[in-house]
Amino acid sequence: MSTIILFNKPYDVLSQFTDKSTAGGPRKTLSDYIDVPSVYPAGRLDKDSEGLLVLTNNGRLQHHIANPRYQKPKTYWVQVEGIPSDDALEQFRQGLTLKDGRTLPAGARRIDEPAGLWPRDPPVRFRKSVPDCWLEITLREGRNRQVRRMTAAIDHPTLRLIRASIDNWSLDGMQPGEWRSV
Repeated sequence: MSTIILFNKPYDVLSQFTDKSTAGGPRKTLSDYIDVPSVYPAGRLDKDSEGLLVLTNNGRLQHHIANPRYQKPKTYWVQVEGIPSDDALEQFRQGLTLKDGRTLPAGARRIDEPAGLWPRDPPVRFRKSVPDCWLEITLREGRNRQVRRMTAAIDHPTLRLIRASIDNWSLDGMQPGEWRSV
């Protein structure tokens, strides 16, 4: 029987169960939060990103979620520096050219700060002279640091990145560090 776990990965936690780095002391990993044998993350979230991570013991399901070939939608809430124009958001919808090639078209729209959003520790830097806004971005591929590179390409660097959903699974009110079986 397959085990599927939805986890709200906190900021500054590695998307793996062990930390093989010897520099800078021990870092938090999934094992600090989840004590379920034989589950592995289906895809990754960078240490400085937050939000939904799916873990499973089913290798086929893990591959189906993580492999870009299956184009599973992944939706992110992204706080960016500045306020992107409609033309900038249209670039997401058409696909952007990054150093590793053109991206698939992505959903992109401005949103209000997500309801029930938890504070980040440490907080995002705040600058009185530079406004910020929230975007909802939906990708169907998963290149390394893709959302951050896409927002940088339209001159609106990412301040905070939260994965809100993967396909039909979502955070659904889970706080950072919380998980549930589905």
